Amino acid sequence: MTNDVKESFSADSPPAPAALAAKVRTLAPTMTRSMQRVAEAVAGDPAGCAALTVTGLAELTGTSEATVVRTARLLGYPGYRDLRLALAGLAAHQLSGRAPAVTADIAVDDPIADVVTKLAHDEQQTLADTAAGLDTVQLGAVVAAASTARRIDIYGVGASSLVGQDLAQKLLRIGLIAHAHMDPHLAVTNAVQLRAGDVAIAITHSGSTGDVIEPLRVAFDRGATTVAITGRPDGPVSQYADHVLTTSTARESELRPAAMSSRTSQLLVVDCLFIGVAQRTYETAAPALSASYEALAHRHSPRSR
Repeated sequence: MTNDVKESFSADSPPAPAALAAKVRTLAPTMTRSMQRVAEAVAGDPAGCAALTVTGLAELTGTSEATVVRTARLLGYPGYRDLRLALAGLAAHQLSGRAPAVTADIAVDDPIADVVTKLAHDEQQTLADTAAGLDTVQLGAVVAAASTARRIDIYGVGASSLVGQDLAQKLLRIGLIAHAHMDPHLAVTNAVQLRAGDVAIAITHSGSTGDVIEPLRVAFDRGATTVAITGRPDGPVSQYADHVLTTSTARESELRPAAMSSRTSQLLVVDCLFIGVAQRTYETAAPALSASYEALAHRHSPRSR
């Protein structure tokens, strides 16, 4: 991955109208406060903003025309005119009833039924946003590299380490050599052994977790194919990633920290990666998966008395 991370939201391929709201939710935490006001305005009222000139939107949000244009470009559009067209498309989606709803934060005194409803909505929105923003070209390249890798190392800490273990377990069951490293020292000492033809995957929502970045850097220097699964594609981890897979998250609240929503989006990405690898290696993956099921079958049968 080059340092032109923000160019991944390229003007050559602006996001579809349905993906605009997802892009705003993903990138808003990295924007300046003035750019956030513009982004929140266009996502909250696409029809109204689509009717405004660049000057009108700047006045509405208390910003400048230059800020409006910079926000449009960060969201992936060549200029404000292109963003207005996308806003009109998003407004049409909303009129057809397919636009995402806004969910209130979970309150400490919410009935459990409301908690279930709110969490289910937020999980669904997180998955939809991640799917809308996932670069399938990058994903395909990672699938190709992992399918022929001599070994696959996965780095993550905290909630991300659980996602890494999930991916490693899945890959092992289709016959690939995969290891999830939670200990940062072991991660680095194992990364030193990697070389061209190996794959290293770093999972970090923030994109700035040092214990994940360090082994990825070592793997990158050793010539392995490196991958970052992150909610911050412009974060430090991308400097050492040949491929970046971007995740999305729902809004955080006091009772729903980032680790919950990031885990949901990360699991979707690693499941897509696993299925892609299983498809590509089907002739060996299918027998290996069948053998693993058979090996465990007796553990799922009622014990004879």
